[in-house]
Amino acid sequence: MTNSTLTNQETFWIVVADEARALVYAKDLKQDPIQELFSLDNAIAREKMEDLISDRGGRSFDSQGEGRHTMSEEKADAKHQAASAFAKEIAKRISGARNDGTCRGFALIAAPRFLGLLRDALKTAGNHAPVVAIDKEVVNQDAAFIENLLAEHYTF
Repeated sequence: MTNSTLTNQETFWIVVADEARALVYAKDLKQDPIQELFSLDNAIAREKMEDLISDRGGRSFDSQGEGRHTMSEEKADAKHQAASAFAKEIAKRISGARNDGTCRGFALIAAPRFLGLLRDALKTAGNHAPVVAIDKEVVNQDAAFIENLLAEHYTF
């Protein structure tokens, strides 16, 4: 986790996330550059599916005929549950900052497959909506790239 040297208590947050990592940047004034406040990691998202489920998928017979197949839906569910739990963790942090007044508003920049989970988690965590939401995977980009992307979609 990275600490910030921001002086203003009420900042604008830029949350950049995917299933494995979230970076939270802050911006005080319009002309100020964004600064990283903290990051969150979801180690489970980096795990192989075989490591998340201890057993192989169950076996089932077809209702018609003699075919037999694996029931592997639970493996996909494990990844989805981990991503959903991570989205809830991010939403909890945002909601807490909005409620205590340290965050005056926020933008979401998230991988398209993760943005929906984040939106749902934010509704549950306190019904906070982002000022702008951008569906793009940019977690591995630097702060300047993120700032330019945000400037294309939102003016302070």
